[in-house]
Amino acid sequence: MDPYKISDKKFAFDSFKTGKALFKKKKRLPAMGWNSWNAFGSGNTEALTKCMCERLIELGLDELGYKYVVLDDGCYNSSRINGHLSSDPVKFPHGFAEMSDFIHSKGLKFGMYNDIGSKLCSGLEVGTCGHEKTDAEDYVKWNIDFIKIDNCYNVWDNATFSNPENARYTFAPNIKGIRFEDKYISYKEAAIIGSRAFVEDDYITGIGTYDGTGPDTTPLGELSSEVVFYVNVEKEGEYDLYVSYATGASEGVGAWLQVAVDNSEYFYDDFLPSTGDPKVFRQSAAIKITLKKGINKLRLMNHRRQENTLLSYAKIKGCFKKAKPDNDIVFSICEWGKTQPQNWGYKVGDSWRILNDITFQVGSDGDRGHASWEGAYTTSVTAQYNKAVIMDSFSGPDKGYNDPDMLMIGMDGLTDTMCKTHMTMWCMLNAPLMLGMDLRNVQKGDEVYSVISNKEVIALNRDELGIQAKRIYTTKAVPPDKSYIRDNDRVDVLCKPLSDGSVALSFINVSLGDRNDTIRINLDLIRNYMEEKVVDSARFFSASSYEITDLWSGETTVSSDKVFSCPPLKACDSLTVKITPC
Repeated sequence: MDPYKISDKKFAFDSFKTGKALFKKKKRLPAMGWNSWNAFGSGNTEALTKCMCERLIELGLDELGYKYVVLDDGCYNSSRINGHLSSDPVKFPHGFAEMSDFIHSKGLKFGMYNDIGSKLCSGLEVGTCGHEKTDAEDYVKWNIDFIKIDNCYNVWDNATFSNPENARYTFAPNIKGIRFEDKYISYKEAAIIGSRAFVEDDYITGIGTYDGTGPDTTPLGELSSEVVFYVNVEKEGEYDLYVSYATGASEGVGAWLQVAVDNSEYFYDDFLPSTGDPKVFRQSAAIKITLKKGINKLRLMNHRRQENTLLSYAKIKGCFKKAKPDNDIVFSICEWGKTQPQNWGYKVGDSWRILNDITFQVGSDGDRGHASWEGAYTTSVTAQYNKAVIMDSFSGPDKGYNDPDMLMIGMDGLTDTMCKTHMTMWCMLNAPLMLGMDLRNVQKGDEVYSVISNKEVIALNRDELGIQAKRIYTTKAVPPDKSYIRDNDRVDVLCKPLSDGSVALSFINVSLGDRNDTIRINLDLIRNYMEEKVVDSARFFSASSYEITDLWSGETTVSSDKVFSCPPLKACDSLTVKITPC
């Protein structure tokens, strides 16, 4: 089975920058609620879910906006029954319809989980691939309000648990040159566009898109590559193109080639015959291309890593729309940033995960699971934050939201201070606020409760402008809003404009050590980065004084000083203030 064909340019790479969604989207704020995965992994049950619903209400969290209750992986029967999904008969004996009715009876909203691949991440062979129509109809019957769709066992990519050789779909062959009008043009005369491809020996390799699952690569810039030859012809018409290529099936070299001229539709978009070895080159059969008179930009590429994934998500999203045209289901893309969804996620999703799971040490019934402030890979608060904090240009109520994964507040491994700052980060970043703890471990008035129930901080996330904060300052000597910084020995300052004409500033000590610096942010710095986004900016920047409210302590002061200061911060601590012109 080959990937879905690109029958419309709106699914192709060249359309990503148009800003046009594939489906009519409702402007909404990030989702808030509880997800079963961090708390219980695959061990969630009907009884535990009902208990979590009751706790949301008992703690008054539903009134603060935590409405969605999401069953993650582990809730399904191990195989389909007559082609349909069904619940695990032991864990969810009364089925999903009854679960939906119970959740809705509590005034909450019901969310579920699946995968665009052949299996779920747990290995259950009930992924949506090939079953999109049936599954969408069943989810609509179960009256779901939210769907999280994962990316394991992706049939057309070397995603988690998939065959690594599936990279043959998502990278072009190695390219040595082209033959055109009886003239051979070497790779030396080509231009490499983007940042993924490079010259190795006497050919170009890596023609594809960076894998964004890990934290190594910045999310900004051209994260895929093309090989461009400029060809000059004397008259418009159809010509034969021959490519000198060698195929492979591993990260960086594949067998799928796309050919386009300028911004035309693809003249070729398919496998080339195998050469058996990525260093054994052969000439392709003739590829018919159309050229205009003069100089033409001939593009050899493979954008299928992004396009295949978009097509898969669009397939199930389209089936939801057909099953219930007026449905208001929140569509949560969970492909872990692998295919750089910040570029295309807005076309189909309400949010998109930006990295792999925030923790792999999930809990169980009686075990809190473990969280980390920092780590070498994605499993930490700061790994997610460091990437998300420079992704503000991709976020907004008319687009969707960057998703740095579930909150780890209430899990072992984080101090109270870390939890406070973690909550602050996610609210300033306009991230979905999905609790990932066993709510039986939370009591009104305790430290965890005080963090997840802070109305003033939650209000930052729920502000109707829906603007993700921008980092306007960092103690590292680099441009703050575009620099991908993984060295946590620093203080960042985030700025978020709010709908009432005020501005929120967060001073965040990202490091595990105490800081000795006093940070001062003047009005001009805020103006330089945020003036066009501040509501009634003239009033804000010309005010004679400002009311400054600490959103964690509640302390309010009035100052005519146009410099906003933060004293030295303890390890992992933060100060968040709301600045309102008087």
